[in-house]
Amino acid sequence: MLKKIILGGFCLVISALTANAQVAALNEAKYITTLKVITDHKMNDADLVSDIDKLRQNEYFIKDLKKMMAKLDNDRPNSAKNLKIKRILERAGKDIYNELK
Repeated sequence: MLKKIILGGFCLVISALTANAQVAALNEAKYITTLKVITDHKMNDADLVSDIDKLRQNEYFIKDLKKMMAKLDNDRPNSAKNLKIKRILERAGKDIYNELK
């Protein structure tokens, strides 16, 4: 009887931890998605369109972006650089989410 109670309690703790991890992962995705949608929306902002078009034509800027993107690897999401960038994006997305909510 005591074994069943302990086992049941253990299962409840594991379930709670798993649920918390799922909620945390969902929040991370929510914040990054918010950042992406808002960024896409602001890319069409009348004040930015001409400057963004200039940057798209700027070979040096494009070359720098390619170098930066080469430092990120979605196949190795747990590398230190990827984790740091992910945290920055999540923070920015969370700030925007909370500001607009």
